[in-house]
Amino acid sequence: MLRLMQTSHEAVIVKKRGRGRPPKSADERNESMRRGELVKVAAQLFRQRGFHGTSTRDIAAAAGMQSGSIFYFFESKEAILHAVMQDGMTQAAVSQNAALQALGARANGVERLSALVRNHLQIMVGGESDFIPVMLYEWRLLSDAQRMEVSAQKDAYEAQWMPALQALHRTGKLKARPEIARLLIFGALNWTAQWFTEGRGLTLDELTEQALALFIGER
Repeated sequence: MLRLMQTSHEAVIVKKRGRGRPPKSADERNESMRRGELVKVAAQLFRQRGFHGTSTRDIAAAAGMQSGSIFYFFESKEAILHAVMQDGMTQAAVSQNAALQALGARANGVERLSALVRNHLQIMVGGESDFIPVMLYEWRLLSDAQRMEVSAQKDAYEAQWMPALQALHRTGKLKARPEIARLLIFGALNWTAQWFTEGRGLTLDELTEQALALFIGER
């Protein structure tokens, strides 16, 4: 009887646990922001000066930190390079998912490819695009394990293009085999980081139209 009363009492006073991960503390949020700032400035410096032309001291100074503080977040400059590519691909995936979600389930192949091309061009030349040239030119400096991790992100990102390309191929709008078309399309789009500057001749929307005219003969 006493045990039943205790159990009943405990049931009243025990608070219901919340679901999911506990919210981050202020210190954790601050650390996350500081890490993000380091990755951002590192991407800018790696793009401007190259990996070998940039020191950890340069990165720390650009982020407004003491030179030794950088090693609280990363064990080496190579680890920062890895984070630049990983975080860049994570942001690209989030942006692409949002672009596809905005279309809705009834979007046709042309609409889906247009949204994917427009979003990818924004990633290539937008305000957060520094990681792209870093990936193109510093890829060989990653370890085998690091390359595998980033490659898995890249493969998942590119795989989302296949349904649109396959749909366009079935209707005859895309003449090339979808898997080959994907490689050629990414090769063309990725190169825009080397020559395109928005506001100088073409807008991103106009460039998207030109890309669609090239790939599938539609604008």
